[in-house]
Amino acid sequence: MKRILILYPHFPPSNLAGVHRPRLFAQHLPEFGWEPVILTVDEKFYEEKPDHNLVKLLPKSLRIEKVNAFNRKGPIGDIGLRAFYQLYKKAKNLIDKENFDFLYIPIPSFYCALLGRLLNKSTGIKYGIDYIDPWVHHFPGSDKKWSRHWFSTKLAKMLEPIAVKSASLITGVAEGYYLPVIDRNPHLQKIVTGAMPYGGEKEDHAAVEMLNLKPYLFEKKKNKLIFVYAGAMLPKAYQPLEEIFKAIQSNIEQYTSIEFHFIGTGKSPNDHNGYNIKALSEKYGLWHTLVFEYPVRIPYLDVLIHLNIADAVFVLGSTEPHYTPSKVYQAVLAGKAVLAVLHKDSTAVKVIKSSNTGQVLSFDGSSELDKIRQEFNQEFSDFSVFLAKFDSSNLNQSAFDNYSAKHVTGLLVDLLNKVVSD
Repeated sequence: MKRILILYPHFPPSNLAGVHRPRLFAQHLPEFGWEPVILTVDEKFYEEKPDHNLVKLLPKSLRIEKVNAFNRKGPIGDIGLRAFYQLYKKAKNLIDKENFDFLYIPIPSFYCALLGRLLNKSTGIKYGIDYIDPWVHHFPGSDKKWSRHWFSTKLAKMLEPIAVKSASLITGVAEGYYLPVIDRNPHLQKIVTGAMPYGGEKEDHAAVEMLNLKPYLFEKKKNKLIFVYAGAMLPKAYQPLEEIFKAIQSNIEQYTSIEFHFIGTGKSPNDHNGYNIKALSEKYGLWHTLVFEYPVRIPYLDVLIHLNIADAVFVLGSTEPHYTPSKVYQAVLAGKAVLAVLHKDSTAVKVIKSSNTGQVLSFDGSSELDKIRQEFNQEFSDFSVFLAKFDSSNLNQSAFDNYSAKHVTGLLVDLLNKVVSD
């Protein structure tokens, strides 16, 4: 078997969303002739609350190497920065002593991308970078000189060219995550690239029943239809959300039997008072009558429990076309109907429509925010009719096959084989 070293500073029991990317790759890579070894940071240096049930989802044969990190002091919180030296030292030792064919680095942490360049120079190993999120990215506030976001953007523009200079492979959750990288670095035009969405894993849903976990944030109600949004809020998702709230406020009587529950949408993973949705819902008189928020990030399998008792899943995209919510795949696997508001070019639009799992109000970025406000109430009315007739057994599962974790891993393997055979 070929061997791949996957370097990612967070790994189960970390409850951050990014851990599922390397976790699911590692689960399925052996089926395609690649033996994965995970290089990560010991969980005692994580800031987020650990989710030990996630460890139960890992293959028993998976080899995991862990390093220490410097404890957080002052503003330096990024785990990739705090463990940069330790990760480099351990990776070099592994590559020097063992026969690895490739080094793969999902980001963020963005600083870890620099390790690929350094290890390529010191050991000659080929490396690739996987963009779970864009690195050079314009955040709200990036234009404010000397602000944190302004400084982060400047630093990203300086460091990314260094990190990608000698890369053999650039991948991402969607093309929009990495194509700008190629545009900014023309010498990369000839390297191998590829897009692989977040994949869904059926076995994760089976684990919920096996572990006998119970919901605790809310209960199923006979007289209410419960919609769940689970996951972080992106900065460019607030404008679409506000247009939705405006639409709901304008026809509030349509929603008397509806509740929207936002889970894990807070400012930080462990801040119980770090509300992001509350103020906006209060502005339109929806707080704790129609909108509920639980800011803290809860364990992954706990999210699946709450999806199971919900009546439907609410999916909200961004004004950016490349954003593809992984929660769409979880909804399909949970057998839930999906009400989505997404950029028209999001790959999730095709997933929802082709699998017959829900309805989508699509819009063309910031230029069509008015469309959301004008059409949401009718879209919701149509979805209510759809939901009344919804039967999960009628879902087109074959349309979802291309988004399974195994299929997505197969796409990665095709790229890896191409790189190592050159």
